[in-house]
This record gives sequence, C-alpha cells and structure tokens, in this order.
Amino acid sequence: MNSAYDAVDLIRAKRDGRSLSKDQIDWLITAYTDGTVAEEQMSALAMAIVLRGMSRAEIRQWTAAMINTGEQMDFSSLSNPEGGRRRTADKHSTGGVGDKITLPLAPLVASYGVPVPQLSGRGLGHTGGTLDKLEAVPGWRASLSNAEILQQLDTIGAVICAAGSGLAPADKKLYALRDVTGTVESIPLIASSIMSKKIAEGTDALVLDVKVGTGAFMKNCDDAAELARTMVALGTDAGVNTTALLTEMNTPLGLTAGNAMEVEESVAVLAGDGPADVVELTVALAEEMLAGVGITGVDPREKLNNGKAMDSWRAMIAAQGGDPDAQLPEPRHQHTITAAESGTVTRLDAYAVGVAAWRLGAGRARKEDAVQAAAGVRLHAKPGDTVRAGAPLVTLCTDEQQRIPRAEQAMAEAIDIFEGGDAEPVALIKARIVAGDI
Repeated sequence: MNSAYDAVDLIRAKRDGRSLSKDQIDWLITAYTDGTVAEEQMSALAMAIVLRGMSRAEIRQWTAAMINTGEQMDFSSLSNPEGGRRRTADKHSTGGVGDKITLPLAPLVASYGVPVPQLSGRGLGHTGGTLDKLEAVPGWRASLSNAEILQQLDTIGAVICAAGSGLAPADKKLYALRDVTGTVESIPLIASSIMSKKIAEGTDALVLDVKVGTGAFMKNCDDAAELARTMVALGTDAGVNTTALLTEMNTPLGLTAGNAMEVEESVAVLAGDGPADVVELTVALAEEMLAGVGITGVDPREKLNNGKAMDSWRAMIAAQGGDPDAQLPEPRHQHTITAAESGTVTRLDAYAVGVAAWRLGAGRARKEDAVQAAAGVRLHAKPGDTVRAGAPLVTLCTDEQQRIPRAEQAMAEAIDIFEGGDAEPVALIKARIVAGDI
C-alpha cells in the first residue's frame, strides 16, 4: 500500500470537493484504524464529507476499506440435507420506537429453513436496542463466539446476538468520533457504517427497514429514500441481494416501547396474535427476506398461526441460555396518563414516546449506561381510536419512581385528541427500493 499520502492533503481534497481515489481511501481507513491518522484529522475529513458528500464509487470503496480492517464471517459450511449451499438472510432497521420486529422476524424466517444470522445492537437515546430487549429474558446471553453462531445457525436456524469486535473495527472507532463531532448526519457515512458491518457479516440476502418520521433518524421521505438507495447500492455492489422498505415512524410500532414489554408483545405475534401493525411489518419483511433467497408464493402468517415460528423462537432463546417460559420482569412503579377530553386520537408522537421510555430507564444516554428491563411505555390508544375523558392513554413503567415526572413531561404534547376528529389512515410501508431503482 502507498504510504506516501498525507492526511492533510486528503482533507484539503475533500474540502475542495474533489473525489478521493481507491488507494487514498484504503490508506486513510487503515492509517486511522492503527492510529497513524489522528482523531482531529479524521474529524476534519468527516466534516468535509458532511459538507461535500461522496460519489457512489467513493462510498463503495470507503465501505470496502472499513470491512477490510477486520474479519469477515463465512456461512458456506452450513449443512444442507438437500445438497448445495444454504443461503442466509438478514434484516437491518435504521431504528425507531417500539421497533421489536427483529424478535418475531428472525424465528419466523428460520421456520422456512432459511438461516438468519441477526447481529444486533443496543439502544442509544430514544431508540431501543434489540439486545437490551432480549436480555429481559432470564438467562439469555447476547455474546456468542463465531463457532457458537455457526452451530446455532446449523441446528436451529436463527441467532440474534451481538456483533463481535472483529467486524469492521474502523467503523466502531469512526462512529464514536462522529457522535461527538457533529458529523453523524451524513448519508454516505451512515450508509457505509451500517453496510460495512452487514456485508462483513456475510449474509446472502439483506432487507433494510428504513424508518421515516418523528421517531426515526430520517425525518422525511426524500432523505430516507436517498439513504435506502445508497445502502441498496452498496449491498448490490458487494454481491448481496439487497432490498429496502421505507416504513412509517411518526407513530410507535405496536402498543409498547421498552424492553421486557416488547418481548411480551413479540411473543404474542409469534402466537398468532399481537398488534396489527407489528404483524403487518413482520410479515412484509419476512416475505422480502424469503424472496431474497428464492422462496416466493408463501404466506408467513401460516407459520405464525400454526406454531412453527414459535417453535423456532423457543429453540433460539433456549440455545442462548434463556428460559422461554420464565416470567418477564415487572415494573415496581406505574403511572397512567388519562384523556382530558373525549374524542378521536389523531396524533401520537413516536419521538415523545421514545424519550419517555428512555427517561423511565428503558434506554441509555451513553453506551456504558445500564437499562431497566421492566421500564417503558404501554399505549392504550393510537391514532384512529376513540376515547372518553378519563380513559387511560399511556402507562409509564419504571423501577424508580423519581423518573416518572420527567417522562410525563415528555408526553405532555405528544397526543392530540379532537371531538369529532378523524385520523387519516397512514400506510405503514411507504415505498420499496430495489437494485433497479438506483
């Protein structure tokens, strides 16, 4: 590799709107990972990228360079009684409120014989984390070795676990830097961060759930669509069969935002019940994942209704030390907010619900913070529902009573109710983006 590059020259080039070459990007990412390029230099370059953007070729090479700083997983050894190689499928969500879809989705797809290596993360701020939710199940563990992941995929077909530190270590370092330098809001950097880990994970098919709305990182459809197209392009260029759905996040998904309570709701979906929006999105994403590995013409609801998806869930939880029959944690304190007037709920702000759940202890402000398993928000009404004055709207749950007033403040302007009002139906799935759209 050419070692004659200078970080300041690369910063100037991007500042002035010029493209970086493959060799320059390879050198930069490696040099930053090993400490040759200083944090303040990468910070300046990241800001230049925020302001000047990157071409598709630059984003592709930036992503590949981050992948090459670490290990890449290989699932080609998974056994297949029918012969040939078993193709894996995965899903990634850009984060929302009440977004527990991974929990029922992974075992549902696995019940079709498709291995699902779901490497997930923890929550930060108002969005929840899949691992935090599953850790509410007594005994369940998030950290698995690569050998354990392969064994579980081979025998059970689904695994939800923490991504190892060996996957794209450059991204971990760069993400922490962006978080404290005001350079998070860059579609090239967001896309390469997500896709470097997903491509390194080695899945054959990937479905992206790109949230849009108040409770999502992307607040409008144009930005969400651009992010989706960028990530689909990165996956496609890397040989991963990649599609994306743009999905609604102005209102929380389901009727819960927390950890244990979202597990409870997910189990209800796996039992053929659960909130209609959670079921709808779970089924839609399952269809995309299955189609990505060549399985079409099936209705995933059948596996929810006949118990096959639940069997996969129970086996997956047990394999990681969890007790699928254990009682989930209950909060020590609850406070219910009631309707001040009668009418129709026309708005329930996802961001406010997420902040309330976070303030109650379900989320964290820093990566090292602990979370409460039983904390969160239960919703009793959503847009379109008619309520009477005094009827419960939301219940705030926590183990620490002193957290309730600030959570209540977060909800103060979150719900609109109008007598004789009407909530216009909003499509949960706004758009589908495939390789042909980029």
